[in-house]
Amino acid sequence: MTWPDEHPPLFPNKLGVLLVNLGTPGKPEPAAVRRYLAQFLSDPRVVEIPPLVWQPILRGVILRTRPRKSARAYRQIWREDGSPLAAITKAQAEALQQAFGEEVFVDYAMRYGEPDIRGRLVSLKTYGARRILIAPLYPQYCAATTATANDAAFAELAAMRWQPAIRTLPPYYADPAYIAALKESVEASLAALDFVPDTIVASFHGMPRRTLELGDPYHCHCQVTARLLGEALGRELTVAFQSRFGRAKWLEPATDAMLARLGAEGRKVAVVAPGFSADCLETLEEIAIRGRETFVAAGGTDFAYLPCLNASAPGLAMLKTILARELAGWL
Repeated sequence: MTWPDEHPPLFPNKLGVLLVNLGTPGKPEPAAVRRYLAQFLSDPRVVEIPPLVWQPILRGVILRTRPRKSARAYRQIWREDGSPLAAITKAQAEALQQAFGEEVFVDYAMRYGEPDIRGRLVSLKTYGARRILIAPLYPQYCAATTATANDAAFAELAAMRWQPAIRTLPPYYADPAYIAALKESVEASLAALDFVPDTIVASFHGMPRRTLELGDPYHCHCQVTARLLGEALGRELTVAFQSRFGRAKWLEPATDAMLARLGAEGRKVAVVAPGFSADCLETLEEIAIRGRETFVAAGGTDFAYLPCLNASAPGLAMLKTILARELAGWL
């Protein structure tokens, strides 16, 4: 049969996996941070305030003051290969590239900033992916993270005449493979310290308390992760929530307040961040730098931040396990 000249190209039947993380500015400079924050804080999943009320505040106050401060923070953690979050997520995708066979292409995207979800979906489709697994790398489900990543993917699909089949990675906060990877990573990090912590703080990204009251499962997922990891380690973890913003009531206890109290009590502290799949501004600057400063200023001496799973062997093995599970029936 002869196809007409305008017939759309017929692609080979391949599979795609798109790892999605939150996002990052392209440079540690105020202008780049301003563009990033404008996109991030304009997402109604992130800030659930009517735009008519919120946008004047965002444009008139926040975007005039916060970018310069945030740019200074980014400069403290910036690497030669760019933002840690983007560099690590890219490394995860590259390490998994051959994990599922030649017919599966693994790529990565950022919900905010570059590379964007739209461009990566188009790229995967052009590659020939008729079936794509969208994999938001958030172990604990939250509308402001998991849902908005899926929203962006679905919005792009809505503009496509010829859509690939789509699956999404469910939250994996209690998955045995995830807990086992955390256990291995934490134990290796603890073994490398020159002191023995008497308190391990599990610091999760904070969310407004209103999200819990509206039925978001995030708070519960965090508590389950901490409980299961504590059981695996044979010791109880102390849960806290970081990154408060604005005047709203946030999930508690607050990480910064807890570190100040533990420092004043003379405790030996290690902090792990099980809600982050890759180290980023919130872990490397907010906890490892400012968290340490808060702890020491309160009188503490022994403090350590334990790195995320990142592109470590346990982390990659875990990702391969949970992604292969979702690709079952497609491979």
